[in-house]
Amino acid sequence: MKLNRRTLTTLALAAASLASLLPGTALAQKKIVLGFAQVGAESEWRTANTESIKSAAKESGIELKFSDGQQKQENQIKAIRSYIAQKVDVIAFSPVVESGWETVLREAKAAKIPVVLTDRSVNTKDDSLYVTFMGSDFVEEGRKAGRWMVEKMKDQKGEVNIVELQGTVGSAPAIDRKKGFEEIIKADPKFKIIRSQTGDFTRAKGKEVMEAFLKAEGKKINVLYAHNDDMAIGAIQAIEEAGLKPAKDITIISIDAVKGAFEAMMAGKLNVSVECSPLLGPQLMTAVKDIKAGKTIPKRIVTEEGIFPMEVAKTEFPKRKY
Repeated sequence: MKLNRRTLTTLALAAASLASLLPGTALAQKKIVLGFAQVGAESEWRTANTESIKSAAKESGIELKFSDGQQKQENQIKAIRSYIAQKVDVIAFSPVVESGWETVLREAKAAKIPVVLTDRSVNTKDDSLYVTFMGSDFVEEGRKAGRWMVEKMKDQKGEVNIVELQGTVGSAPAIDRKKGFEEIIKADPKFKIIRSQTGDFTRAKGKEVMEAFLKAEGKKINVLYAHNDDMAIGAIQAIEEAGLKPAKDITIISIDAVKGAFEAMMAGKLNVSVECSPLLGPQLMTAVKDIKAGKTIPKRIVTEEGIFPMEVAKTEFPKRKY
C-alpha cells in the first residue's frame, strides 16, 4: 500500500503525540542523567547528605548514578571516568581532598559534560573546569567557632589551652575550618593551640586522638575544637574515660549540628555546634536542570547556616531534619 505525504505526516504527528503520553518510550523526552561521586559514609552528616541527594533526584525525575568513594580519591576519579564513558548529562561530586583533580576534570570538559562541585571545592587554576560550587563557607564556620569561644572565655585569666581535632588531611573543610578559627584567635595571645591532629572526621579516630591528647597534656587542656560532630562525640568518650567532665572540665566546640550533637548538648556534654547543612539535594537538582536548560547559574552558591549553643538544644532538637 502506497502512502501519500499527508498521510505520513499525520502518522508522524500521532506517533509523537503518543510518545509524549508514554514517558517510557524511546520517542519520549529523555530523562536527565546525573552521575554523583560521593566521598563515603564517614559521618552522620555524610549519611544525611547522601539521603538528601538520592531523595531529591527521585522527586525531580532525574536518573541518578551514585558511587561511594570510601574516602579515597582514586575511587572517586574512577567513578567520574566511568560517568564520562557512560556519557551522563551532568557530573557532580564532593571531593575527598582539594588537589589532584585537574586531569579528570579536563577529561569531563573534553567530553562536554558539565561538572558541579558540592559541599567541598577543588584547588585548580582553571575554574572553567566546573560550572558551580555549592555548599557551606567553611572558613566562616571556623570563624563562628572562634568567635563563640573568645566570647565564652573572655573573663578567663591566664592562658586558654586548645586542642584541635582536624578533618581529613588536605580536605577543604579541614583546611578552611582551621584557617577561620585561627584568624579569630590570633588577636589575643592568651589563646594557644597546644595540640592539633587529624581525626579523619570519624568518631573512632576522634576518640583515639583525644586519648593521646589527654595522655600528653592532661588537665592542661581547656578547650577542644573539633572540625566535626562525629570526632567531638568520639572525644567525649575519651574525656569521660579519663575521669573528666566534658563541657565542664573541657569546653567542647564542634561543627555540623547533626542530631547526635544536639543529643550530646542536651546531655550537657557538648557546649556548642556550628551548623553545616548536608541537605544539598534539592539545590543540586535545581542546578542540574538549569544547566541542562542552558541557563547561567552563579559560580558560588552558599548555604545559609546558624550556630547552636547547648542552651538552645532542647528547643531546636525537634526541628532538626538530620
